[in-house]
Order: sequence, then C-alpha cells, then structure tokens
Amino acid sequence: MHFTGRTWRPPYEASSFILQATSGCTYNKCGFCNLYKDECFRMSPLQEFKEDLEELANYQPTARRIFLTGANPFAMSYENLVERALLVHDYLAECQTIAMFSSIRDIKNKKVWQLRKLRTLGINGLSIGTESGDDGTLRLANKGYTAKELIEQCRKLDEAGIEYYFVYMTGLAGKGNGCRNAVNSARVFSKVNPRFISVDSLTLFPDTELYQMAQAGAFFPAGEKERLKELQIFIKNLQIRTHLFANSKSNFYPVTAYLPKERDSVINELQDVLDTTDETQMIEYRNCLKSLG
Repeated sequence: MHFTGRTWRPPYEASSFILQATSGCTYNKCGFCNLYKDECFRMSPLQEFKEDLEELANYQPTARRIFLTGANPFAMSYENLVERALLVHDYLAECQTIAMFSSIRDIKNKKVWQLRKLRTLGINGLSIGTESGDDGTLRLANKGYTAKELIEQCRKLDEAGIEYYFVYMTGLAGKGNGCRNAVNSARVFSKVNPRFISVDSLTLFPDTELYQMAQAGAFFPAGEKERLKELQIFIKNLQIRTHLFANSKSNFYPVTAYLPKERDSVINELQDVLDTTDETQMIEYRNCLKSLG
C-alpha cells in the first residue's frame, strides 16, 4: 500500500478500510493545526490508487466501506472523484460507502447535481472540520469561510443526500468567549443535519499560529473549566437530532450522548465534573499532551 506523510482517520472510521487518495492539505492555514505543516498537497497518481485497490481486493474482497485518507480528498475535482469511485467499484464489488475528509471550501466548487451523482457512486460520510459556527472564532482560527457559507454548503449536501459529520472545538474562541462561540455554533449547526458531532478541545502546539499568538499576548487560552462550561452550553443549545462524541484525548473528561434524548443527563454529568475537579488537575492533563494522534 502507498502511504505518504501523515495518515489519520477519525475514531468512528476504525472499522473502515484505508486507501490513500491524497496527502497533505490544500489549505494548510488553520491557526490551531499542525497535522500537515510540512507536507505539500498531492493527489495519488491513478496507477498507485489502482495498485492499492488491487492489494485491498486481494486481502478483503468483500469490503463494504472504505475511507480515503489525506486532509481533504473531497478537494479533488468532480471528474477525479467520479473516476476513483468507479475504480473502487471495479475492484470492490460489495463496497457501499466511500468516506473521506472534506472542508467547507471543497463543497463550494461542486454543484448539487454533481453531489447527487457522487452519492449514487457511494461517496458518503464526509468528515468536515468545521470547529466552530461563530464568525469571530472562524476568523480567529483562519478557517477561510463564514458561518453563512457553512450553512449554504451543507444544505447542498443535505439536498444531495450525502451524510456528513462535524467537529466542534472548545477553547478555540479564547478566554471569555466560550459562551458566545457555543451559542452561535449551536445555532448554526442546528440549521443543517450533521449525523455526528465530534468535540475536541484546543491544545496549543509550538508550530501553530495560535501558539505564537499566545506567546505574544495576542491570544489568551480559555481555562479548562471554561471549556467544560462551553461544552455544556453548546449541548444545551443544539436543536437537532445527532450523536455527540466528546471522547478524544484532547478532552479532559470524555462523554458521548444521543441528542436530544440524553441532553439533560450529560449536562448534569459535566456539572458534577465541574463541581468536583480542580482546575490545576485539568491543566496538568492538558500540559501532558504531546500530540493528539
């Protein structure tokens, strides 16, 4: 199998079979991210992709779900995505789903009819690194799009029948801004239909823009208890049916919940943590994180 640079997939894709379609990130400017800092974006040559498919077909000919790696394979053109999806079905006759990472920017250059066609070819399950739905936080994190654009592009996915998953990041708005970020993000997310929402908590690494801003006194990180309170507010204000996962290693206290069914119980659970845990203990946990992989 051909794998170049960093290979990463979401926890919920653990049972999917991995194929490299791209490496690196087309954008590589998010203020908190260092995953692909030293990599140039590269689309895997078609011959490499075919060779990997052949190897996978020999190993697991009945594979039903695959995950294409790279920061945002959905950045590929409509034509390139169609070509690769057809190849997947040539080699893996039982494959039903071709999932991958995408950004909001990657959806913009695809029309609804193209998205519908991609869906008929099995492309489904886009993991979108939204991180926030608050315009001030999106600007701070240099995400490259607005909350309005997030809604517009995800409604195209809804219209095409493509399932997608969001990320929300506590602490990203900085000290004193978590409540605003939570309320506005929940309002925006509730206007579309993410099946899952994964929650991470901002962890600053030296080779990121936000770390440099913090060192210069231009960004003040939120405290750990403020982040938990932000998560509570976010959950309280979400008005959609979704499955929330706040159980990555970046979260001091891992929780999962089906919303709205388990809303009250998870809010109370987080309150118990806030009432019984010292801020210093939480900070020590954060400081021990060397990577999120």
